[in-house]
Amino acid sequence: MINNRILKKRDTMHLLQILLITLFLSSCSMSKTFLYPSKLPKKDFSFSDRDDKVIYAKYAEKNHQLIFTTEKDSAAYTHSIESVVFQSKNGNKLNGWMLKPKNKKIIATILHFHGSAGNLLYHHERIAPLVKEGFQIFTFDYSEFGYSEGKATRKNVLIDANSALDYIKQREDVKGTKLIIYGQSYGGHTAALIGTERQNEIEAMVIEGGFSSHREEAVYKVPFLGNIVKQGKKAKKEIKKFHKPLLIIHSNEDKVVPLYLGKRIFDNANQPKTFFEVDKSHLFALKYYAKEIANKIIKMLH
Repeated sequence: MINNRILKKRDTMHLLQILLITLFLSSCSMSKTFLYPSKLPKKDFSFSDRDDKVIYAKYAEKNHQLIFTTEKDSAAYTHSIESVVFQSKNGNKLNGWMLKPKNKKIIATILHFHGSAGNLLYHHERIAPLVKEGFQIFTFDYSEFGYSEGKATRKNVLIDANSALDYIKQREDVKGTKLIIYGQSYGGHTAALIGTERQNEIEAMVIEGGFSSHREEAVYKVPFLGNIVKQGKKAKKEIKKFHKPLLIIHSNEDKVVPLYLGKRIFDNANQPKTFFEVDKSHLFALKYYAKEIANKIIKMLH
């Protein structure tokens, strides 16, 4: 009888240990799944933009920068791309692209924080439609993404985002322009944190397809187990301290970050604020609503 009780107690302890280990490993795994970096090819390559115009990228081994040229009818291309390398405060060298409109007066400068997967090759298309509307845009890859050095961690993303803001502020072509932070998806959550912390240095903020907190996004993806994901700072809490104009864009068809998580950020934000509900997939707002979004941003600047 005593032996059976001892065995049952041991079995129970073993099950608890296995459960704790499983939960710990799941937590670590799910925390990592927020970031899916991919590298850019270290060679010359070409790609097509959303207007189906071919862009040729010549790779420079020395500094991992690209020199961009367009096909024969270069005059038809609406903007230029400059590849730059700048230093993050974590010591990593990061790669960024400055997108500039051609033959248009620059309305303002946008600092773009992209999503959690891929690299600039994918993400610059998600923000480029605003260049045609007269905005110059600086977008960059976080640590481990694209040509950027280091490891992709939530901590490094925040350091990199702060460093990108420091970098563009010292550029001569940015000085004297109004500065806006525009974050998409994971970058939307990042924007809420950085934009709030440094709101005295910007004019306005835009969050597209952003989630309210890491844990709430994790719970949406994996119910119950998502609750064990490390929380960190929450966009829905930090946004309460933001007092500049805010535009939140979210699709009612978004299957990656559900509409209600974007609304949680909005509900906690101060005036002046605008919620723009759109259709289509995750981060496709600018493909279909670029003019409307540009007009809303311009309105925030006046």
